[in-house]
Amino acid sequence: MKKALKILVFILLCELAGIIGSVFTTPSIPGWYAGLSKPPFNPPNWVFAPVWTILYALMGLSAYLVFEKGPGRSDVRKALAVFAGQLVLNALWSIVFFGAHMILGAVVVIILLWGMILASILLFSKISRAAAYLLIPYMMWVSFATILNISLYVLNR
Repeated sequence: MKKALKILVFILLCELAGIIGSVFTTPSIPGWYAGLSKPPFNPPNWVFAPVWTILYALMGLSAYLVFEKGPGRSDVRKALAVFAGQLVLNALWSIVFFGAHMILGAVVVIILLWGMILASILLFSKISRAAAYLLIPYMMWVSFATILNISLYVLNR
């Protein structure tokens, strides 16, 4: 039971990044975002919430797998610090894109986020291969989101 509670805490911490992001996202969707020119590969709005919910859960499980290897280990602390940094960037992207309506600023944030996810995967892989693999769908989605963000910038500048 103790293990399940720890896993749940890690998942909820990651989901919190999504909740923070949604505070800035939700009000902008019907007005500002709806008025943007979008590329043909832009997914329908309903896709984003379930995809992100699943990705945050995978991220939480991934972070837990690293944490369980020993929070006293310096490599674990470093990997989790980088992971925490990418989680902050993840929430910041929504604030910049949807909250501030700064599409180019969001491009900068998402590129930094992509690099931090890659760093997390590399650091996690040295501690837990499973943890690293759990971040691959996240990396793929953020890669797609980066292309989408750049496309939105080009179409709306």
